[in-house]
Amino acid sequence: MLVYKSPQTLTSTGEVMTESLQSHYDESHEDYLLLTPGPLTTSPGVRAAMNQDLSTWDCDYNDRVQWIRSALTKLATSASGYTTVLMQGCGTGTVEATIGSVLSEDNRLLIIANGVYGLRIAEIARYLGIKHDVLDCGELGETSPEMVRDRLQSDPFITHVVLVHCETTTGRLNPLPELAQVVKEHQCCLIVDAMSSFGGVPIDVDGLGIDFLISSANKCVQGVPGFGFVVAREEALAVCAGRARSLTLDLYAQWRCMEDNGGKWRFTSPTHTVLAFQQALKELDEEGGISARYQRYRDNHRTLVDGMQALGFKCLLPVESQSPIITSFYTPDHPAFEFKKFYDLLKAKGFVIYPGKVSKAPCFRVGTIGHVFPKDFERLIAAVKDSMYWLSEAPATDSLSSCPEKVITA
Repeated sequence: MLVYKSPQTLTSTGEVMTESLQSHYDESHEDYLLLTPGPLTTSPGVRAAMNQDLSTWDCDYNDRVQWIRSALTKLATSASGYTTVLMQGCGTGTVEATIGSVLSEDNRLLIIANGVYGLRIAEIARYLGIKHDVLDCGELGETSPEMVRDRLQSDPFITHVVLVHCETTTGRLNPLPELAQVVKEHQCCLIVDAMSSFGGVPIDVDGLGIDFLISSANKCVQGVPGFGFVVAREEALAVCAGRARSLTLDLYAQWRCMEDNGGKWRFTSPTHTVLAFQQALKELDEEGGISARYQRYRDNHRTLVDGMQALGFKCLLPVESQSPIITSFYTPDHPAFEFKKFYDLLKAKGFVIYPGKVSKAPCFRVGTIGHVFPKDFERLIAAVKDSMYWLSEAPATDSLSSCPEKVITA
């Protein structure tokens, strides 16, 4: 059994400092907090874990890889018959590896999309020449079980279904349990892009009948960029030999290499990212697991929304569709408002946010995941209030779009 020491951080005087998981914003952490859906703000312990060099051929490193694979599988389900495969590269690369390795030439894929990331899967399918249909609900559209059921009933040739759990285009959390039930009723293989939800939102892979769940190191587990991973039902993965449309993105071959060689990757792996991720998994456990992290993210989100609404901002999505991962707000309907200026003012005050990806509504986004806590969002609200420069610039119309009933004074 491997025992790993917790990373240590040195103070400016050279003293060893033990980091507390529960401490909020670290004032010494660079210049600003990343309030984004990943990459995100990481803990001092995760950053310190990367201060070590390891060989990809060494058994110590490969033992860590095996530890990570086992830990991820246990987070996803307590049932047997599942495995986890790590894939170096970006999250989209892992999505492409899965789509390109799982579907045969005779299979047909239904892509459920209500945002940029669902449509990106459709683009992957087009590039790879995979037979597919797209159920595009629109960026602001709900995806209902009835819509999916109707599509599956009308096309008996569909064998696989893929959906994005948390669509960070808007921050929408799609109804995974209800959608999964419909997919299983039609005996289709279910692929879930849980890139921005796994580790931060409870998901029972076996209970939901998920065959392949895809996520990334730099999201809710709170690691750094460098690899993605797939939690797969072994029986579903075992039949994928020879299906891959790429050498380096062959999910089956990567699985067999890790299984047969004690955690070895087929090609060069991001060693420092792996070290950081192992520490991130330990910190997730210390926090109390996924349910505890989910509650912290919800507390972050509630603090953010309450504060922004008090300033007159309005959320893009209804409460019932909103995830605790990232929240979209309408931009102010004021001739003097410029997002770049607002962004720069917040960055100068220690916060980096996201511009909106939504084409149908002017908005910006604020992430609530990572090593951040409610007190950080109290500080953010104060920074937003101080950065509302447009309120002092005439002429002013309604203070904020979609909120004419709110009157904001400088």
